Amino acid sequence: MSNCPMCQRWDDDADLRIVEMAHSYVILNRDQYFPGYTLLFTKEHVTELFHLDRTVRAGLTEEVSRVAEALYGAFSPAKINYELLGNMVPHIHWHIVPRFTSEPLWPKPIWAEPHDELILAPEEYRQRIIEVRRLLA
Repeated sequence: MSNCPMCQRWDDDADLRIVEMAHSYVILNRDQYFPGYTLLFTKEHVTELFHLDRTVRAGLTEEVSRVAEALYGAFSPAKINYELLGNMVPHIHWHIVPRFTSEPLWPKPIWAEPHDELILAPEEYRQRIIEVRRLLA
């Protein structure tokens, strides 16, 4: 869908690409206030899980789990948060967010309070992406 920001994200944020999977694309979120914050979004423009074939849904769940496991290995968080909302961007996408007890927002949801974005140097993004890719391999 041409006006959907998630449909365009893979191309728009090419520098943040982690991996293309069978049913999804995975990118590092530009705002790294929460280290390792990653987005996984469906290749197909759909708004609800039940819009997907059962096999695709199962495969997508496995992809989310694989990415979460890689993030856990890369960042050693206390917890991984999974957010699947779609109210603002109606295209299935997960916010997969490593969470740490040392955070100012712990244990609240990441949207509980506003925060300044943490934009990294290009090399810092690259290193995080390389490590997550390594753990996904």
